[in-house]
Amino acid sequence: MGVLQARNSLKGGYYRSLSGPKPWLVSNRGWCLLALGIVSCIAFIYVSIGYFGFHPAEPKMDFVGINGTQFMVDGRPFYVNGWNSYWLMDQAVDDFSFPRVREIFQIGENMGLTVCRTWAFNDGSYHALQVSLGRFDERVFKALDRVIVEARRHGIRLLLSLVNNLDAFGGKSQYVKWAWENGISLTSSNDSFFFDPSIRTYFKAYVKTVLMRKNHLTGIEYRDDPAIFAWELINEPQCNSDATGDTLQDWLEDMAEYIKSIDKKHLLTIGLEGFYGPTSPLEKLSMNPSEYYGKTGADFIRNSKISEIDFTSVHIYPDQWLLAADFNEKMKYISKWVSAHIEDGDTELKKPVLFTEFGLSTKNRDFDPSQRETFYKSIYDTIHNSAKNNGRAGALIWQFLVRGMEKYNDDFGIIPLLRQPMYQLIKEHSCQLAELHYGQDILKTSYKDICRMN
Repeated sequence: MGVLQARNSLKGGYYRSLSGPKPWLVSNRGWCLLALGIVSCIAFIYVSIGYFGFHPAEPKMDFVGINGTQFMVDGRPFYVNGWNSYWLMDQAVDDFSFPRVREIFQIGENMGLTVCRTWAFNDGSYHALQVSLGRFDERVFKALDRVIVEARRHGIRLLLSLVNNLDAFGGKSQYVKWAWENGISLTSSNDSFFFDPSIRTYFKAYVKTVLMRKNHLTGIEYRDDPAIFAWELINEPQCNSDATGDTLQDWLEDMAEYIKSIDKKHLLTIGLEGFYGPTSPLEKLSMNPSEYYGKTGADFIRNSKISEIDFTSVHIYPDQWLLAADFNEKMKYISKWVSAHIEDGDTELKKPVLFTEFGLSTKNRDFDPSQRETFYKSIYDTIHNSAKNNGRAGALIWQFLVRGMEKYNDDFGIIPLLRQPMYQLIKEHSCQLAELHYGQDILKTSYKDICRMN
């Protein structure tokens, strides 16, 4: 019964029985209205809390660990199958855009996905988390809190990246700019982010603040929250001023050790693109898309061998790397690229391999949407074969969006619900991995509904 119906019902009952002044009826009516008001307030509070992501019956989660080349959870292999939505914290700041966060997690859950990669940084730009060196916007931090809680509610774990090598959302160039303007740094070189001791100190302060953040909704510090799958040091690091790779290697070792001194529960990766550097053997260097990519300061095998780095990270962008190649040539190259890095994880590094970004651009001169299905299926088939052989690899699509987010799109963006063949392909891959994980017990899990039609 609605509020108006309830009030009319009470009013009708009062007049039907009225034959003279009966104060007790007026009193009862008042008490009923008061009770109704209290119930309405409680309902409003409940809906409001639910809207912002707090749910008392959140799914139980354990921390993800590793055993050799496998991700593990609670003594069983954990298969990483997921996507990128870098924009989650940004969209969680305002009430009108937060439903997009909930929608993308619901879509991910419906497809059986397990991990979402997103930014845990926004330096000095719109909706900045770090407004200036060491100064944070609590409103934006609360948005990140909500993202973590919402992910857990949908059974999704988060791979959180801590800074960008690129300029988007501030990145390392914003740290350099702040330090230079404040007279802290001795050089304005963009790569001073890696070698300037003052900037290193400020980045460490940022990292400590994030890792020790107490979620305002749950009271759990980020470093103690199993909804976080892992930390990523930096998105696509390059230090072009030192092609030997020594500068970047020193920074990675320093930062990896520092993070592990604060947080020993979570996994840690770098955020590499996967390019082989000067310490790699010639047959590995020949795998790079061109000679240029061996001189970026990154060195996949050397970087990934750092003891505090738990798993490797690789990206797959044939459109950006092989500009003159046709689709078939790109497919052949990517097959070798993926296999080479899985082999590195198995034999050289003895660590899991995660392809944390992969995508196919709509700007190719011969692009057809069906090419994406072909390309992505080739990645998934390789991952599935790896998973059948001790579960060594996983992959995250770049990137997922929901409707109404055109300004956040690039030429790789996918709205899953608008492309049924892609949606089905992703679900099928989830079901293949779930079958490996659960076997016949899959019918006792949430996957029984996801995989019913596959």
